[in-house]
Amino acid sequence: MADERKKNGISLVLEHLGTTAYRMVEELGNVFVLFLQCVTGLVRPPSEFRNIMKQMEEVGIRSLPVVLVTAMFTGMVLALQSWSGFQRFQATHFVGSVVALSITRELGPVFAGLMVSGRVGAAMAAELGTMKVTEQIDALVTLATNPVKYLVLPRVIAATAVLPVLVIFADFVGILGGYFVAVYLLGANPYLYVNKTYQYLTFTDIYTGLIKAAVFGFLIALISCYNGFNAEGGAQGVGRATTRAVVASSMAVLVSDYFMTSFMF
Repeated sequence: MADERKKNGISLVLEHLGTTAYRMVEELGNVFVLFLQCVTGLVRPPSEFRNIMKQMEEVGIRSLPVVLVTAMFTGMVLALQSWSGFQRFQATHFVGSVVALSITRELGPVFAGLMVSGRVGAAMAAELGTMKVTEQIDALVTLATNPVKYLVLPRVIAATAVLPVLVIFADFVGILGGYFVAVYLLGANPYLYVNKTYQYLTFTDIYTGLIKAAVFGFLIALISCYNGFNAEGGAQGVGRATTRAVVASSMAVLVSDYFMTSFMF
């Protein structure tokens, strides 16, 4: 009897794991299909230039304050921690290099991606989810308008193009925040700080971070739009879709960051 219960329990666990894996593969397949539809929409008229510019304003200009604040305090905290650690080895002159490399390679793109995921990704999923449950997307199809080209493609293009620009500002502000803390609060030599930063920071460190940012923007927009497009069940369904969009896009940022870092460096 005990052996039979044990076998039943194992069967239930395996069935649950199999169902979960099947759903994940199915979701990935559906996201890939949406991506192919976006690629197809790129070469088909009409152009959605006005919608793209509108989404660029939403993703870029309105996200700039939260990204800059995050980057500034990230650079300041990094300078504090680096100074505290390097002081033990009499290597505080390397603080500027560590701040600059960390911000441009990793922290700038990743934190900007996470902030955009929480702000813009949630807004995309909620907006499209509301349109889905109120049948506005079905109305677009009735009017012979491709909803993917009209709603999804401008958001994907805007996020992919604008997030690297946000990261450029984030890198500058983050490095500036680290300089302020190291020089004005901790008493570092400003000439040595700047000299070491220029000595070890290369253009490769900057553009690899920008490539990461473009990929993050693409993933955030695609995943968020997918979840919004598949919302169902009224207001609760929109809320669930928004939550899934933020969680999935944030995880996509972190997972893709690891693989891109291992490939680039």
